[in-house]
Amino acid sequence: MVPARTLILLVVAALAMAACNRSTEPGAAQQAAKAKAAAEFAASESAWRAQRLAELTKPDGWASLVGLHWLDRGSHRVGSAADNGIRLLLGPPHLGVFSVRDGKARFVADAAVTIDGEPGKGGALRSDVDAGGPSVIGFDDGKGLATVIERGGRLALRVKHGDADSRVHFAGLQYWPGGPQWRVQARFIPHTPGKTLPIANIIGTTDEIPNPGVVEFTRNGTPFRLEALDQGEGTLFLVFADRTSGHGSYGAGRFIDAPMPDAQGRLTLDFNRAHNPPCAFTPFATCPLPPPENRLDLRVEAGEKNYRKPESPSKDA
Repeated sequence: MVPARTLILLVVAALAMAACNRSTEPGAAQQAAKAKAAAEFAASESAWRAQRLAELTKPDGWASLVGLHWLDRGSHRVGSAADNGIRLLLGPPHLGVFSVRDGKARFVADAAVTIDGEPGKGGALRSDVDAGGPSVIGFDDGKGLATVIERGGRLALRVKHGDADSRVHFAGLQYWPGGPQWRVQARFIPHTPGKTLPIANIIGTTDEIPNPGVVEFTRNGTPFRLEALDQGEGTLFLVFADRTSGHGSYGAGRFIDAPMPDAQGRLTLDFNRAHNPPCAFTPFATCPLPPPENRLDLRVEAGEKNYRKPESPSKDA
C-alpha cells in the first residue's frame, strides 16, 4: 500500500507536469490570432496578384505591346502593309508618315486616328520625356495606340494593340512559395542629394537614374544592400537579381516598388511582390537591368517566377 504522503506527492507532481505541458501549448487565443494573420496575408497577396494580372493584361497593358520601331532623322511611312518602311504587326495598311527633325517627331495621318483622345490628322508629337507625357495616337477604333519614346538620345515608336497575341493568349503568372517571412524590415540610408546611378538597359544603352539612397536588410543573419532608384512615382524602385535569376526567376532580374521610408528611415521590403519587368512578356520593351551593386548572393524564393509563354498551336491542330 502506497503511503498517503507519497500519494499526495505523486498527485502534486502529476498536476505540475500537466500544468507545465499546458503552458507550453499555444492557447486558443494565440492560435486564433495566428490563423487570422495567415488569412489576412493570403487575402492581401491574392488581391495584389489579381491587380498585377489586370494591369499587365488590360487593353493598353504591357502584354499588348507589339512594336518598338526606331525613328531616325527623316521620314518614315508606317502601317501594316508590306510597302511601308516601318511595318506594324497590327493596324491599318497605312497609318501615316512620321518624320524626325532636330530631335522632334511629327506625324501626318493616312488613316482615321485620334490624337490624345480627339480626332486629328497629325502634327507635332511629344515624347515620353516631355513634361506632359507622350502624345497618344489612337487607331483601329482605339484598340491600337502609338507613342514616341526617347532612349539613349534616339526616338522610337512604341506600339500597343488590344488584339496582340501576347495579350489575348496570356499564359498567367506563377509564384515562388514566399510567405510572411519574406516581408523584411529594412533601413534606408540616404545618399548625397542629386546622386545618380548609371543603369544599363536591355537595348544596350545606359541612363543616369536618380539614386536617393541604399536600402539595407538582413536575411538569416547576413546583411544585404540594394541601391534604390527614384522614378518620380512616390516609391523607391529596386532593380535586383538573385540566385534564382535564370534558375526559376527571369534571368534579367526583377523589380520591387518599395514604400518611402518613415522619418526614422524604416521601411518594409516585401519580396513577395517582386515582379518581372515588361521584357519578360514582350521583346519590344526597354527594361533596366540590375546594377552590379544589386546582385544578391541570396535565393529569393518569393515573388514572380519566370513567365512561361504559351506554346504555339500545332500546325496539325
